[in-house]
Amino acid sequence: MYLENYLIRDDRVGRSFRDALIEKAREGVPVYLVYDWVGCWATPSSYWKPLKQAGAHVRAFNRPLMGLGDPFGALQRDHRKLVVVDGSVAYVGGFCLGREWEGSPTEPPWRDTGVEIHGPAARAAARAFEAVWRSTGGQLELSEALDPPAPVGDTPVWLIEGEPGKTRVYRTIHQAAARAKRRFWITDAYFVAPRSVSEALGAAAEQGVDVRILVPAHNNWPWVGSLSRGGYRFLLKSGVRIFEWQGPMIHAKTSVVDGSWCRVGSSNLNSASLMGNWELDVGVLDQGLAGQLEGLFLADLTSSVEIVLPGRRLVSGLGVARSPMSTESLDPSGTLPERLEHQIRRLGTTRGRLTMAPLVRAGAALGESLAGDRMLGRESRTVLGTVAVLILMLGVVAGLFPTVIGWVVSVLATWFGLTTGIRAYLQARRARGEASEDAEAMKLEEKRDHT
Repeated sequence: MYLENYLIRDDRVGRSFRDALIEKAREGVPVYLVYDWVGCWATPSSYWKPLKQAGAHVRAFNRPLMGLGDPFGALQRDHRKLVVVDGSVAYVGGFCLGREWEGSPTEPPWRDTGVEIHGPAARAAARAFEAVWRSTGGQLELSEALDPPAPVGDTPVWLIEGEPGKTRVYRTIHQAAARAKRRFWITDAYFVAPRSVSEALGAAAEQGVDVRILVPAHNNWPWVGSLSRGGYRFLLKSGVRIFEWQGPMIHAKTSVVDGSWCRVGSSNLNSASLMGNWELDVGVLDQGLAGQLEGLFLADLTSSVEIVLPGRRLVSGLGVARSPMSTESLDPSGTLPERLEHQIRRLGTTRGRLTMAPLVRAGAALGESLAGDRMLGRESRTVLGTVAVLILMLGVVAGLFPTVIGWVVSVLATWFGLTTGIRAYLQARRARGEASEDAEAMKLEEKRDHT
């Protein structure tokens, strides 16, 4: 049993998962769990202790001391959400383990999307987990000892393993934008796209592709929402349609192209997720699944507000025009999960129009999201309180021990300079070595040509 998740809370949902894992570990099932240190910084050590006592193997990804040799390594997080059972079934998506995803009698659950996969793709997910486990210093290759997975279907499935510097999802989005013919619909929780991604989406829209992006109107990290809105204008001018979901939070990360190819996973369309984190997504070439995701997308739009530029008219209709030759059906009625239908009924149909001007005035600045009078979300309250305590502590220490502060700054600057300098030297040395090898190879090739 493999469990890998960025965020595991010490609440009723997190504890229920922990209790289930403890039960399996006591039954003799090998249980391995990886959590991200930053994502679970507020989860107390007492949460993990019963798991370890039951025999489960638990590791934290990228603790601060693990990145002493690389100052930028602290920015690389394990943002994956993965469960693998017996190496034959895997669950991949955007779900973390916390009460937000369950909801309560007074608040709907967060909207999210995940997929269940079987067969060789599930085995690939197990190997992806084992690679992360080894990166934390452990040894794990249980999947290699299992029998080959039995055939379970003929649906093409790709496991897209995001790793720092690999940019696999980044390139996948570019390719999807280039190959889309009719529509490209994206749902993203923390959409702060790099310029090249925005340009690719804008170019597809200018070529007649129906490009739509659905993001949360009430982001649990308000400053991310402000950054996201800062990139709206370019996309809107290019013809991309942008919608803001009016529920408590939409956390899904999905893409659908032309009703045939789709992506579901943990990757958000921002630089940290696309280039710096460990992520896991599933690409599927299947009209049935793609049609379901398009139906969910259209259902989400009924509880969304479309953003338009000042002076622009709202496009009529949420669906798509069907050509006489088309056999597609994008009507989501009757195909939605009961839980989502119930949530839509609670939220109501709120679709309307909102221009950029009041939107920017309402929330473009980071300071407004932290210093206003509105009610802050859980993460914002935690961050605000933590920052306040740290600033107060820094002020007291600086006032009482200015020399200590000076020494701390000196040590940090020296460490940062040494580690980055050594890294630059090693990179240069490696480049010279590769250039020398290439030169030797060219000489050998020339000698073979002469002979």
